[in-house]
Amino acid sequence: MSCVIPPPSTAEGLLTPRLLTRFEDGEHLHALIWSPGPGWRMASSAVLGGGIGERAWVLNAQVSHGYRRTDPDRHLASLAAQVGAQGLGVGVMTAADVSHHALTHDGGVSTLVTAGVTVRGWAASPALGTAVTTTPGTINIVAALPVALSDGALVNAVATATEAKVQALLDAGLDCSGTPTDAVCIAARSPGRGVDLHAFAGPRSLWGSRLARAVHRGVLETTRVDGHGDEYRAVIDPSTAVCSS
Repeated sequence: MSCVIPPPSTAEGLLTPRLLTRFEDGEHLHALIWSPGPGWRMASSAVLGGGIGERAWVLNAQVSHGYRRTDPDRHLASLAAQVGAQGLGVGVMTAADVSHHALTHDGGVSTLVTAGVTVRGWAASPALGTAVTTTPGTINIVAALPVALSDGALVNAVATATEAKVQALLDAGLDCSGTPTDAVCIAARSPGRGVDLHAFAGPRSLWGSRLARAVHRGVLETTRVDGHGDEYRAVIDPSTAVCSS
């Protein structure tokens, strides 16, 4: 069975994800997939489809807390194929329940954020690093911009989104810069004849400022702490989802 989240009521909602459910590793797990099709260039730190290039879909899949597969890229590609995703795409993972997510908009920019911060800390740490990440990411950010960006601006947008994430975590009362395996994906329109190519996406640029506000709001909504220091997350009202089997 899969549940389809209705598209945003505003015209600026570029991200229209589908919420999917599967049974795996003895658990009912969720996934979010956004399939805008051709005409998009993405910059991502994702395990599947990372880097910069033309991409047609983004999959954010929940996996079990005891996830031990050593081929997450193949696993994500298989999950995407099972739901009909075609062409090259981006795939990220998280142990957090992605049915709890935030969909935010600002001036034409849309973001989709899922978060869980049980394992968190500061990026600059005296701890030794590892060659291989053994756990799936827990703060995953997908952002879509309705304009074309240069390669440099796409990288700039990744930095802007990350800055906004850290700002939101601090505003939420969390003493950290993120989790060890956060992932980000920035989607922008593919350049074409007669299309303006934007060279900047820093936090004070036109599109970067909108991106930063949307990411900040999304992370703040999905990752907060109450007065006792306990984590809670924004939850979609089940009555707003249309389900089909």
